[in-house]
Order: sequence, then structure tokens, then C-alpha cells
Amino acid sequence: MKIPLTPIRCLYRALDLFGPQEGVINGPSRFTYAQFGERCERLASSLRNAGVEKGDRVGFLSFNTNRLLEGYYGARMAGAIVMPLNVRLTPMELGGILRHAEPVLLFYESDFAPLVSHLQAAWPRMRVINLDAEYENFLAEGDARRVDFMAMDEDAICELFYTSGSTGMPKGVALSHRTLYLHNMTVAGTFYPEGDGVELHTIPLFHANGWGRPQTATMLGLKQVMVRRFEPSNVLRLIAEERATSLALVPTMAGALLASPDLGKFDMSSLRSIFIGGAASSPELIARMEAAFPCQVLAGYGLTETSPVVSSARKKPTVTYADEADRYRHQAMAGWPIPGTEIRVVDAEMRDVPRDMAAIGEVVIRGDNVMDGYYKEPAATSAVMTGAWFHTGDMAVWDAENYIHIVDRQKDIIISGGENISSIEVERVIAMHPAVAETAVVGAPDPNWGEIPVAFVHLKPGLACDENALAEFLVGKLAKFKSPRRYEFVAEPLPKGGTGKVLKRELREKFWAGKERRVQG
Repeated sequence: MKIPLTPIRCLYRALDLFGPQEGVINGPSRFTYAQFGERCERLASSLRNAGVEKGDRVGFLSFNTNRLLEGYYGARMAGAIVMPLNVRLTPMELGGILRHAEPVLLFYESDFAPLVSHLQAAWPRMRVINLDAEYENFLAEGDARRVDFMAMDEDAICELFYTSGSTGMPKGVALSHRTLYLHNMTVAGTFYPEGDGVELHTIPLFHANGWGRPQTATMLGLKQVMVRRFEPSNVLRLIAEERATSLALVPTMAGALLASPDLGKFDMSSLRSIFIGGAASSPELIARMEAAFPCQVLAGYGLTETSPVVSSARKKPTVTYADEADRYRHQAMAGWPIPGTEIRVVDAEMRDVPRDMAAIGEVVIRGDNVMDGYYKEPAATSAVMTGAWFHTGDMAVWDAENYIHIVDRQKDIIISGGENISSIEVERVIAMHPAVAETAVVGAPDPNWGEIPVAFVHLKPGLACDENALAEFLVGKLAKFKSPRRYEFVAEPLPKGGTGKVLKRELREKFWAGKERRVQG
């Protein structure tokens, strides 16, 4: 018997098995799964009444709220494609996305009301609905009717997520019902116990590391607590008040929690696991997090194009840690593949590089959770595929146990005097200095070496450090050719995109404006 694979089944499993159980928390608003499911059904009905047809795009410009989560299910139950937008993009970037995706409707929070006229001018053929002022009335117009998912096409596009645009105009990553359902099943089987967990949605749901979790949390009947904006003190308070068992962070968020003056003031004993992804972690960060929080802290890896999770640094039965330092080292890696996914590290000819944790190659992925393509861009899709293998653009080393360790993005590798320098490795060592709050290393042009590493450094409040002190600190910790030749001390935090990653392209622009930069390939 073939039953369509669709995330809608995740919602109906929650309704049927966990209906009376508290399911979604959004500030003072609390919904059981039965109530949440009814709201999703009403949204689907209202969308159809408003003329939304199969395959139409429905956009959301919102922080993490129950209404955004309802959109994940209601839009797809109406046969539409849900399209959460990155709230940190500029009006120009958002306008470009709208013109490309051509949505018929855009829901927005009042915080973004000043942008609406600009967005409507960019794409006039869409209706706009204010989530704060109009949404509840819009919902009331619909009926709570169960959707027949047996009639769904599992290969139809279900969600459309635009990448952050770190290398130009964002691309729309198209994910089908089938792709998302299979990702959900593998994540559920790999990470979560059933029924008694409390998931804190700390990462924005428009971000890959955020929207990969709601389907699984819903299917397993977990209580889901919406974190509208990431504020360290509020996150610590919510962990204690809601007895959160799991949450996901990017490294910059983890650093902010560790630096919070409220760390240690709240009861963290409910936590079972913290997942760190979105950017490379470090053994030092894992060790500090486990010292501060009474749970296992694991790194993982994935991309928007892979739904997103493809690997994690969970314990592998065939691996024995030599000591605690070795355990932290393993737990900071991208880890090994989750079920349904194959990962290789290859050279330019698609040959596996040696599994010696030294030879650098590109990460390629084949699996059920790989995207169905870039929306309306077949050439861009073909450019990242070799057969069924997706080229990530991430450079890594690996070992005989299939543990992957990301050393850099392809575009961020610094080639100096013929040597490849991992900016991530240099950043990790600089960040060990007690005065450094955050750092980013980029390549700058040099007539003799081709490129030289330059470090941007933001110091912790009240602490002092200069170029000589940092250079001396790196002696013995980093090979001389890898050490920065210049330091740029900045008063403000480094520029970041919607996912919390430092925007290295903006830092590089200072040095490369009007010049052509060679990229590792």
C-alpha cells in the first residue's frame, strides 16, 4: 500500500495521539495539539476561500510565533507552497525574492509594516495580511475540516526557502512533500525520544536549522515553545519555566548564552541535549557548553538544500574516545551521516580524498533529503549536481569512521603562497584568547603571496588586547604561515546574516573591491 509521504501526516499523528496534550507555546498563548490542528485546518480553508490554488506561493514575514508554525501546515494543506522569509534581509533583497517567487499572498507581522508598501511595489500582484491585526479574523472565515492527504502528490513542491544570498541573489530551494517527510523520519529516529520532550525553538523558523525540526517535534507530540527573538536571558528563563529538554543553536548563540550575566541563575536540569549547527563549532565551545549546561552538546551539519540535517557528531558504536579531549574533538565535528544519507569528501574529479583527517576535499551528499532543485533555475540546479550527488561547496577532511570535519567554505579557503589555509581553524585559535569576543578571518590580496590572512577582531567589553599580544598568543598554537599578517580591531560586533553567520563577503569587500579573487575548486 503506497501512502503519500507528506508532513501533513506529522500533524495528524499529533492530533490523533496527543490531541489533549499541550503542544505549542507562544508567550502567554498556549494551545493543545487539538487546538493547534484546528487552527491549521481553518487556515487551509480560509486560504482556499481566498482563491489560493494548488502550487501558489504563500509568504510569511514573521519572527517565531504559533502563527508562523500554523502556516507551515495550513498553507501546504491548502495545496500551496509555504515560503517563510528571512526577516533580516533588506527591503531590496526581499523585493527580489518576491519578484522571483511571485507569491499570491504575504502574511506579515506589524514590526514589518513599514516595509509593506515597498514590498507591494516590488510585487504588486499579492494580497497582504497583517498577522497581528487581521489574521484571527481571516482564520475565523475558514472551517476546521480534515484534509485528505491520500489525494496529495508527494512529489509536489511543499516548501520554498531562499538561501541567505552570501554569494549573490538568494536562490529558492524547493523541497517536496516526500523530501521533507523522509527527512522528518530520519531525524526522529536518530535524535528524539517520543512524547515527553519540550523543544525550544530558539533558531528562526525561516532558517534551515530551525525549520528542519517542527515536523519531527509535531509528529512526536513534543511541546514546542516559540522563541520570538533570541535574547540570552529570556532563553535561559524559558528553559527553566517550560522545562525544555532540547534546543538548537548556532555557535554565536551558544557564545551569547555563555556570556550572559544570567547564566547560573536558572534551573537547567531539564535539558537532555543541545545541538549546534549552522557554522563550524570547536572542541573548546563544546567543553564550555557542557560545563555550563547539564546535558550532551553535539555539533551537526546540514544545508538548506538538504532539508537540512545530514550528519551529527553523536557517539558511533565503533569509535572509542581516547580521553575527554578526544570526546570534545569528536562532538565538535560535523559527525557521521544520519540514515538515508550518504556523504563523501572528494577531489575535483569526484574521487574520494584519503581518509586521513589531512587531505581536503569537497563534501558531496546523496540522499532522500536532498532538495528537488532551485526554484525556476534549472541551470543553477545542474551546476551543483553530479548525477545524484549534491555539491555543498564545503571543504572538509574525514576519517576511516566516516566522521566529517568541515574546514571551510570553498570560497573562504585562503590560498597563500600555494598553501591552503582554513579560515575556520585560524578563527578557532584566535577565539581562545580570553579578551576576544568574536573574530573572522578572510583573505586579502598580496603581490608576493597571492593572498594573506587578515583577522577582524571584536573584543569583550572592558578587556584590552592589541596586534602584538594576539600574534604572541598564536605562537606554538598555529603554524606561522597560517597566522594573520594583519589585524583589524572593530568596535562593533561583526556583521551577520539572518542565520547568525558572520558575513565574510562584507569583510572581504574592503580588500577586494575592483579585484578578481581566485576561489578554491
